[in-house]
Amino acid sequence: MDADVAVIGVGTMGSMATWQLAKRGVSVLGFEKYGIGNDRSAVGGESRLFRTAYMEGKEYVPLLQDSQRLWKELEYGTGKSLLTLNGGLMIGDPDTQVMRNVQNSIEFFDLDHEVLQGKEAHRRFPQHRLFAGEIMVLDKNAGFLRPELAVTTAATQAEKLGASILRYTEVKDIQPDQWGVSISTDKRKYRVGKVLVTTGPWSVTFLPGLSHHLKARRLVLTWFSAKDITKFYPKNFPIFARMRKGFRLTGAPTLDGTMVKASNTKNPELIEDPGQLNRDVKVEELREVGEAVKELIPDLIPEPVRASVYMDAYTPDDHSVVGYLPGTSENVMIASGFSGHGFKMAPVIGKIAADLLENGKTSYDIEHMDPNRYVENLT
Repeated sequence: MDADVAVIGVGTMGSMATWQLAKRGVSVLGFEKYGIGNDRSAVGGESRLFRTAYMEGKEYVPLLQDSQRLWKELEYGTGKSLLTLNGGLMIGDPDTQVMRNVQNSIEFFDLDHEVLQGKEAHRRFPQHRLFAGEIMVLDKNAGFLRPELAVTTAATQAEKLGASILRYTEVKDIQPDQWGVSISTDKRKYRVGKVLVTTGPWSVTFLPGLSHHLKARRLVLTWFSAKDITKFYPKNFPIFARMRKGFRLTGAPTLDGTMVKASNTKNPELIEDPGQLNRDVKVEELREVGEAVKELIPDLIPEPVRASVYMDAYTPDDHSVVGYLPGTSENVMIASGFSGHGFKMAPVIGKIAADLLENGKTSYDIEHMDPNRYVENLT
């Protein structure tokens, strides 16, 4: 055996799982087609949002709370600054499902927050234009992460703890059997006890039974100049997410003192082949997000000054797939399909993956991520 566990794809989830496994003394071997922290998939764009008053459902709150603790543990162990808690605004009509999910998260877990509307909302956060009937919910345990630094930090820490990571090594095939898994790469073959697939949009390459449920989608991130950049410093401008007129506009404060991130993350485009991701940005895409920014954040100049393209794996219900696949080998598990909202919980997903790989069970409630919900198409 070359290792107890192989992690295929040392990106967002793979780096955290490798760190968690190495911390437990598990012999772990990582495979990464590109370099660590590359922007070929869901890593990149300088910032990712961290939220606890969760639009996607209250079942995520315990995972996010533990993830916050693990982010701080990784920071403490490495001396790196990865998570900045400057607050988060969830903005929209309180009668919509996403805003009800936010309120349910707050009420069920007694989260530290404020609800703002009208003149008070404008006084506190004048950067956002609030329309009649809309509210702002200030999540006080929210902020932003630095994705490239987070992934490289987790991978480096894993190596310090004994993990081996093979960079620029493409996995061509995995063949599980009752004794373990054989891995074929573009360089040589390897033999391990178990495999964790964390390849995001490429996951169906190794697990074709999920091809009807995991779809790669193209995400366009955009940045804008401001009329007064000081209004968008982290101390003045919390991260935000809002739904209005078919847009889901999300963003973060300026990290470099020149640009503010604000992107349309609603209904990203399907990608047929992740290896052929179109990284060009269409004029219409820039125009649409610019119009939304003009309407919702009038202190930004509404023409994007920067745009970058990434991708992620999405599921039909926007809940991920974490666990062993029914009807397949007990030596292969997956953590994928995070549908554009997984980065913030990456450390706890790494911990859950390590639990399942080492002990076959976890204390976390991950029923909403269970691959068994797709069992009829996997057996």
